[in-house]
Amino acid sequence: MYRRSAAAAVLLAAALTLTACSSGGDKADSGAEAKAKPPAASPAPDPADTPQPSADPAAKPTGPVLPDAKLTPKTGSFTAEEKKYLSGRVPEKMDPAAVLQSGQEACQRVERTAKRDKDAATGAVITGEIAGAKDAINLLCPEQKPILAAAEKGFPEGARQSPAPGAYRALTQATTCTWEAKGKDGAILASGPETPPKPGDKITATIPAGTAEFNSTGCYAWIPA
Repeated sequence: MYRRSAAAAVLLAAALTLTACSSGGDKADSGAEAKAKPPAASPAPDPADTPQPSADPAAKPTGPVLPDAKLTPKTGSFTAEEKKYLSGRVPEKMDPAAVLQSGQEACQRVERTAKRDKDAATGAVITGEIAGAKDAINLLCPEQKPILAAAEKGFPEGARQSPAPGAYRALTQATTCTWEAKGKDGAILASGPETPPKPGDKITATIPAGTAEFNSTGCYAWIPA
């Protein structure tokens, strides 16, 4: 009787051990499957193999692109201007409509921002905050060309070599904006602001003739005053 009880206890312990190992193994296998790529026969596409729209709609693809003759949407049709925008911009395996949508979204951002604050829209185009705005405006939303025209006369904060002399206005109301103009010998020709600006003040800078480098920080962008 004692021998049979001992044997039963040994068998029970072995069974529990095997069950625990099997359970842990299932968890490890499921974790590995969760991280694995879909098999070749899987209907789910591998994200690494799926072309994605460029973060910058103006950026030209580095690989093969769709020829202009194949720039057709799955439904409907593109306008002549939309086709011009898409020419040379659509990767070979991508839906042209997805690329067009990127440009249309750039137009929408410019329009929404300009309705609230034209200076903010101009600054966003100058700094590239709205990626691809130039081509999008020229071909998809020409009604925003006044914003583009203003942006093309300006430049972002930072170092600017050989700037055109004249008066400029910073597209910010930040009181931390500072600037200086240097000559070819590195001497400071002008700097500002002369007095600490108050919230809401317009910050301007006069770049003297002969300025070799104009540096600014905290100013976002500049346009002619």
